[in-house]
Amino acid sequence: MITREVLTGTYAPDPAQVEVAMTAIAAFEESNAPSAWAFLDKATVIADMRARVQNPFQVNQGGQPFCGPAAVLVTLLQKQPLRYVEICRSLFLVGGFQGSSQYIASSDQLRHASRGDLKMGQADWMVLATLRDAEDVIFPVEPNAPDIIRNLAGMTKSWEMKGWVREILGYTHVDYDHAYLMNDVTAMQDAAAALQAGGVAFALITAEGMLGNNPPLVAFPSHWIALLGNLSVQGDPVTFDIYTWSQQLRLTMDAGSFKKYFWATVTGTP
Repeated sequence: MITREVLTGTYAPDPAQVEVAMTAIAAFEESNAPSAWAFLDKATVIADMRARVQNPFQVNQGGQPFCGPAAVLVTLLQKQPLRYVEICRSLFLVGGFQGSSQYIASSDQLRHASRGDLKMGQADWMVLATLRDAEDVIFPVEPNAPDIIRNLAGMTKSWEMKGWVREILGYTHVDYDHAYLMNDVTAMQDAAAALQAGGVAFALITAEGMLGNNPPLVAFPSHWIALLGNLSVQGDPVTFDIYTWSQQLRLTMDAGSFKKYFWATVTGTP
C-alpha cells in the first residue's frame, strides 16, 4: 500500500536569498534589451520567475516529458534562486547561459518553435526546453509535436541528470547508484547522506506505480523526482519526501512496493 500526503511550506527557500533574487528580477524587468525569443512575452516570463522564486514548487513540467530537468530546476530555485534568475535573464536576452564548464544554448529551431500552446508556463518552458534540447541530437524539442516524438525527445538518461547536476547546480562530486531490487536501501542511504551534506538527490521511479493508482503489470523506469528529505528506509514502511509535478509529497509505502518501483539515484555534493 502506498499513501501520498501533500505537503505545503515544508521546504521553503531561504528568505534572504529570495530577497536578493527578487531584486535581480526587478532589474531585469527594467531592461529594454531585446529578447532572443520572438514569441515569448517578457511580462509573462517575469511573473513566472517571481512566482517560482517565492515558491520553487510552482515549477511544473505540465504536458511535456521534462521530469528530469524540472526536478533539477526546482532544486536550483531552492538552493540558488539568484542563479536561477541569472540563467533566465541570460536565456531570454541572448538565448543561452554559462554552465559550470560549458555554454548551454537554445537552438534557433527551438526558439522559433516556442509559440502557441507550450503546455506549461513560459519561464519553465524557456529553461526546461533549452536543457532538454541541448541534450537531444535526433529529436529536437517542439511543443506541438506528436506525443511519441515529444516523449522520445524528453527521455532523461542518468548521464544527463549527472551533467545537469554539475553544469546547472554546480556540484563537483556527482554519483549514480543503481537501486533496483538489490541496492535500493544503500542508494537511498547515499541520497540521505548527500542531502545532509548540503547536496542534492534525485530518484528514478515507476511513476505509474509509486505516484498513481494504476500500476503496470511490469514495472519500468519512467519518471525522475527530486528527493527533498525525511528519508527513512530502514524497515517497513519506507517514507520519504519528494517533488513531482509542482507538488511536495510525503510518500509512505511497504518495502515491497519500494523495491519494485525504485530504480536509481543521482546525487551531488559540494
